[in-house]
Amino acid sequence: MTNKRMQQTHFEDPPITKFFFANSKMAWLWLLVRLYVGYAWLTAGWGKIGSPAWTGDSAGASIEGFVTRALSKAVGDHPDVTGWYAWFLEAVVNPNASAWAHAVAYGEFLVGVGLILGALTGIAAFFGLVMNLSFLLAGTVSSNPVLFTLAILLVLAWKVAGYYGVDNYLLPALGTPWQPGHWFRRR
Repeated sequence: MTNKRMQQTHFEDPPITKFFFANSKMAWLWLLVRLYVGYAWLTAGWGKIGSPAWTGDSAGASIEGFVTRALSKAVGDHPDVTGWYAWFLEAVVNPNASAWAHAVAYGEFLVGVGLILGALTGIAAFFGLVMNLSFLLAGTVSSNPVLFTLAILLVLAWKVAGYYGVDNYLLPALGTPWQPGHWFRRR
């Protein structure tokens, strides 16, 4: 005896969603978005990699300043930085400022490289999204809302966002956890 409530129903994506996020005809749009976001991350990371306050003799100084500014925004009736994130910055990031400085600098650079080359585009966009969210949670607006939004769209378009890039060759070889590519299929 089957229960109709227990049966799963499969809902198709709307045609517009399929067109924008899964149709290779839209790959040119995602190429433009990828290059824009990738360039922003690449240049931000490159500037930090060459900076003594990020990766040199004073590595961590920039992160310590960033944390201090963020913590100053965590007070008052309507703080810009929530209590839990202020705790994270104070207890986890600040004591390990040098390691976080290196992670941010090289992370930004690698996200930029991945997006520009179209290599593991969805994963690169996801890590860019995480960094944008971290900056936003710390009360830093700048270009983060725009890059955050574009990163979400790139993550959603992961199947075609790297079509004009390395992913056109890499994804069929690697596959996904639910559908292995030709490098991982049993012969």
